[in-house]
Amino acid sequence: MQSPYFQSFTQDIQRLKVLCAGIASLILMVGIARFAYTPMLPLMQQHAGLGIAQGGWLAAFNYAGYFCGALIAANISDLQKKDHLYRLGLLVALATTLGLALTQNFWIWGALRFFSGLSSAAGLLLGSGLVMHWLLRHQSRSELGIHFIGMGAGIFLTALFVYLIAEQISWQQHWYWFTAFGALLAIPAWFWLPRPNLSGYTVGGDKMMDQPPSKQFLQSFMLAYFCAGVGYAVIITFIVAHVNQIAGDSAYGALTFMIIGLAAAPACIIWDLVARKVGNLNALLLAYILQFTGMLIPILSPGLIWTFVGAALFGGTFIGIVSLVLTMAGRYFPTRPAKMMGKMTLSYGVAQVAAPAAAGMLAQWSGNYHLSIIISSGIMLLGCWLIYSLRKHE
Repeated sequence: MQSPYFQSFTQDIQRLKVLCAGIASLILMVGIARFAYTPMLPLMQQHAGLGIAQGGWLAAFNYAGYFCGALIAANISDLQKKDHLYRLGLLVALATTLGLALTQNFWIWGALRFFSGLSSAAGLLLGSGLVMHWLLRHQSRSELGIHFIGMGAGIFLTALFVYLIAEQISWQQHWYWFTAFGALLAIPAWFWLPRPNLSGYTVGGDKMMDQPPSKQFLQSFMLAYFCAGVGYAVIITFIVAHVNQIAGDSAYGALTFMIIGLAAAPACIIWDLVARKVGNLNALLLAYILQFTGMLIPILSPGLIWTFVGAALFGGTFIGIVSLVLTMAGRYFPTRPAKMMGKMTLSYGVAQVAAPAAAGMLAQWSGNYHLSIIISSGIMLLGCWLIYSLRKHE
């Protein structure tokens, strides 16, 4: 018979492996398959003939794929199906990353970005839902913030790679290296996340019960998340190109994106601690206000130091908003967390499809990204008001 100490040690090792699997999956399916495009955008514009508006459309194709993935996640309750799609997403992320290096056809790029968006939804929604289900079943809910480190780490690592060797290898070779790194990440992401347990009970024998919010609350919550999606999509797509444009040096754009990733890496844990102190909605309101501030700073004070400050505020909050919202969704529906996660992400996804395409066309018309960022900041301000008004319904 195993001693309690040995059982506890084994449980700790298993929890660590599950969290590492989640982190690895987010770095691959979100950091590489989704976010590597942002620091790569200027290189592809310079060397692969990609236009400004086309860059926005490729981002829109990616977000359309993410939207479809969210729609699938919102309509699947079977944990085994979610597990199968999560693992398929790992393979799709690798294939679509590699595919970007093998062609310069815009429409093939668009198809690849669409399917990489599907894989991102599999990582962020299905993968996170599976990790949360495991943590809740093993009564470790507070550690979901550790899992979301993968998003910030993915942003930072892809930006760091482009920053260090942008001028030393071709844009195609960048995608080859991203694919190779992703293949290494796929190993723990696949083998360290256990197949889901379908019993509906925690390891302590407690029944896992759903506690859904009111319909009015959910509708306002989704609209507020849509506003955050607009703010996020415009900045994350064009911040590197915007900084390169105002600074006249391609290194500063990648450095700005690196700061976003560096600030994002610990953000989920920090916002989880803030939420414990002040409550989920108060923490969410603070994150919305700080993201709005971070979005406007590069426009109101275009100096590089202030731009870096704005990047740190944005990186430390956009991912905190995602983490807080998805964590709240998982706690409302512990037996099927990916279902509400998917519904929330549908509103976020609509914004991500429309905003980059519109912002790219507006930037091409105006010659810069200022107006696009100002408009998206105004929509983010509306989101602040919606979160503020939701506190009375909690």
